[in-house]
Order: sequence, then structure tokens, then C-alpha cells
Amino acid sequence: MKIALLQLNPTVGDIAGNAGRLIEYVKKAKSMGAGLCVAPELYLPGYPPKDLLLNKTFIERGLAVADRLAEDLADCPPVLFGMAVPNKSGVGKPLYNAAVLARGGKITASFYKCLLPTYDVFDEDRYFEPARGASSFSLDGLRLGVTICEDIWNGTDESHRLYNRDPLRIFAEEKTDCILNLSGSPFTIGKQAVREALIRGVARRFHAPVLYVNQVGGNDDLVFDGRSIVCSGPGEIVARGRAFSEDIILVDPENLPAPLPEYETEPEEEAFGALVMGTRDYIRKCGFSRGAILGLSGGIDSALTAVVAAEAVGPGNVLGVLMPSPYSSAGSVDDSLQLARNIGIGTITVPISGLMDAFNAALKAPFADAPRDITEENIQSRIRGNLLMALSNKRGALLLTTGNKSELAVGYCTIYGDMSGGLAVISDLPKTMVYRISRWLNANRGGIIPQAVIDKAPSAELRPDQTDQDSLPPYDILDQVLHLHIERHLSAPEIMAAGFDKKTVGRVLDLVRKSEFKRKQAAPGIKITDRAFGTGWRMPIACDLSVLKMTNNGKFRYGG
Repeated sequence: MKIALLQLNPTVGDIAGNAGRLIEYVKKAKSMGAGLCVAPELYLPGYPPKDLLLNKTFIERGLAVADRLAEDLADCPPVLFGMAVPNKSGVGKPLYNAAVLARGGKITASFYKCLLPTYDVFDEDRYFEPARGASSFSLDGLRLGVTICEDIWNGTDESHRLYNRDPLRIFAEEKTDCILNLSGSPFTIGKQAVREALIRGVARRFHAPVLYVNQVGGNDDLVFDGRSIVCSGPGEIVARGRAFSEDIILVDPENLPAPLPEYETEPEEEAFGALVMGTRDYIRKCGFSRGAILGLSGGIDSALTAVVAAEAVGPGNVLGVLMPSPYSSAGSVDDSLQLARNIGIGTITVPISGLMDAFNAALKAPFADAPRDITEENIQSRIRGNLLMALSNKRGALLLTTGNKSELAVGYCTIYGDMSGGLAVISDLPKTMVYRISRWLNANRGGIIPQAVIDKAPSAELRPDQTDQDSLPPYDILDQVLHLHIERHLSAPEIMAAGFDKKTVGRVLDLVRKSEFKRKQAAPGIKITDRAFGTGWRMPIACDLSVLKMTNNGKFRYGG
């Protein structure tokens, strides 16, 4: 029997549309000889559906569409797909995260997720009741175990266990022939290697092939990369779905193909692919049919954002806006125009000198001749933000912000200014990674980002001869400190113990804390690292983090 893994891209909330896409792919798989089709976790409502699951009508609509879907697929192979179903026991949460089997025109079986993640971007315990253990069904002489995403992520030995129970142990007792896993596993850089190691361990533990189907596509801040996996009983990867693309992976679990080479890809290539898919799907699924707009400053951040946008929606659907001030260098303008020519996007120029003069005149009396400071610099950024939002409104195009993760972490950005927009494309890219991806692009795409943009010192050009390093530590130092604090959760003493000086660490952590109010008002970004400033970042705004800044000996004293 051949099993088809349907690596599909659902839209959250579009139950009917997702069902139609599933029917299309099941019929393709049928023509290829499939005897069973498997679609991803919560495919029918789209993943993650979040608080749509609290809406009774939404759940009822899913049930009705599932019944109709089963009828429409009556002459097709059985289909196993993910959806939310009611918990009719009257005990616990009202829903199950389920995989349902459509067979012979009806929904004939349901299988429930056992392990409900509540870390990082996941909050499944908010909605679902966990099942006690995994279960299985028989088809064409094979015993097929059914698991849903997290159920296989509990590690293969005690040192990697996240949960104190093992829902898969029944597979050893039942001598399962093959394990199916319906997944909605978000992308982060390097995650595929982790997945493959995990799935190898599960296959070896049960001496059975593991067929893992993952969702693909962007939904809000999450990107799902696909790369579905087929692993043999001895633990060899024999098939992979494409990255960042819909796909059908067809295998016979009793006659698997030869092992594939180890998975290899450059982090820069992975990250770029995720940014492109995340941007494309955000624009498409949010209904911005007129493309995207962004400010072009001549810097590397706006350059990379423009390249991503052009790749995502086509260069003819991207508009770059130049807004030179008296402090903008001729090189920045020239570099922006050269970049636009290289990638084929349109540009317009809207100088802001006159608007700056008008603001200065209006505020002269209220400011009472106070010396110029960051206030005037922020006004420039907010002028530009207003212009970009006006153009976005008028054209019906999505405004993309161009700030990176390093800036967002320490607040080196202007709220209601350069933070204005609907999607922060590179807000999970540290500045050093922005450079790495830009160099990778130039090496693989023929130098599309002008070399001068890469070589110049980073600057917001808000005052004469300004550079970012006037206000921040060098980015190679800053990004290491931020990584240790944000992604590894280390305190100041722990970061200092890793070799960073006390003054730099204290300053950086203080900036991170003070900038939380900005991040709460930032546009959603595209998650590509283990911890992004998005769904999984849940820090308070009003708080005292002095405990994270204790001296190395850990001493503290009570206030008085």
C-alpha cells in the first residue's frame, strides 16, 4: 500500500477553502496510486487557529465541512487529516486536537493528541483536552499508529523528556507496522536536523517506519517549512518533502526507497526562504492585493527587506520610497536607486527637508529654544513614518518595516516612526545575520545588493556623521550578548562569566528591559530563531529586573 503525505499550505479560518485544497491533492494522490492520504495537524481550520477555537460556530462549521469532505472523497483513498473536534465526555477542556479518518464517504475514526505544548509560541492547553495515549487503526493488513506533532517530541531517552508520560508505549505492545505523524512544526534555523534526529530515534525505538507530514506556509508570525520526512525502521531518512513549497511524498512503507544523504543547507539560505514565504503568505492571506511598500534608506536593512519583498510578491508589486533629509548622503540615495534597479522595483522620492522645517517652526516656542537632542531625530523618523503610512493607505499596499532584531531588542528604533507598518520582515534577524544573508545573496544572486551598502558603517543618518556605534556596542558584541540573554535566558552574571565586560552587559540588558513597551506596539514579524519578539515572547512592561543584574557572587540586599 502506498501512503501519500500531503504537505499543504492552509489559511487559518478558511475551512471551506482548505477542504477544497485537500480534495484537489487527494485526487492527485489517487492518480499516483495512493492507498491512504495524510494531511497535517489541524489542517481543516488552519494552524494555529488560536482563539477561533473558542467560537462555537467555528467548530460547528468545521464539523459540517468535514462530513461533506468525507462524502466528496467517497470514491478516493481514505484520508487522515487534522481538525478540532468536541470533547463529549463532559470532563476537561471542550475540544480535542484530532486526526480524523475519512473513509467510504464518512468520518469513521478519530485520534486525539496526547501531549499539548505550552512553551514558546504554543498554548494548546488553553483549548484542548489531552488524550491518555496514542492509538492506531488497520488498513490493507498494516497496523498504523497515529500521532500528532508533539506526541513524538518527548525524546527517545529520559534525558530529553519534556513530559512525565509516554503516549507512544502502546505501539510496542501492538507491534505497530508504521507510525504516522501529523505535524504543524514551525520553522527555525537548523530545526530540520533536530527533527530528523528525533524521528530516527522514534523509528529505531519501535523498529517501524515513521511517516511525518508537516504543514507548509506562513501564518502570522510563524512560517512552516514543510520538509516532511519518511524514515525507515532502522532509522534512515528515505524521503523528504520540499522546503517552503507544497508537495506530495508517496511511499510504500513495506518497500521504502534507498536512504538519502544527510540533510545539508546553509543557514542563510534557510532564513531567506523562510522570510520570502512568510512575507508572501502574510500579504496574500491578509488580502493586500496591491503588493508592498517600504522606505529605502540606502542601508543594509532596507536593502535586504526590499530583496525579500521583490522575491515574495514580484518586483512589479513593490514600491521603494526615498525620503532624503539634509543629513542624507548622496551615496545613500544613489545606493537605494541602484538597488531598486538591480531587483527591478519602482521608486519614488519624497524629500522631507520642508516638513522638518515646518515641525521646527511649529515647535520653536513650545521647546523654548532648548538644545537639539534625540527629540528632533525622532521627529525625522516620524515624518517618514507618516509619509509611508499615507502612501500605504492611498495605494492599498502593505507597509513593510525594515528594523532588525538587534535594534528592536535595545529600542534603537522610533515608535510611530520607522516602526510604523504592517509587517516587520527582518525583526527576528540580528544585525550580523542581516549581513550574512546579504553576502550570501550577493554570492548566489549576482551581487544584487550594492557592495557599498554592505561596506558602509550602519547609520540612521539623523544627524551629521552619525553611526549606530555612537549609541550601541559593536554589532558583533551586541548580538552575542543579546543571544545569550534572549535565546538562552542568561542573566548578567552568567553573560559576564562567558567573557563579556560588566559595563556592556549591564547597559545592553537595561536597554532590553526599557524597550519592552516599544516591542508591545511593534508590527508582527517573521519568526526564524528559537525565540522571537512575537507570540512566544511574554515579558512584562512594568517590572524590576534587578535580580538578573546581581553581581557575580549573587549577593543582594533588601531595600530600605
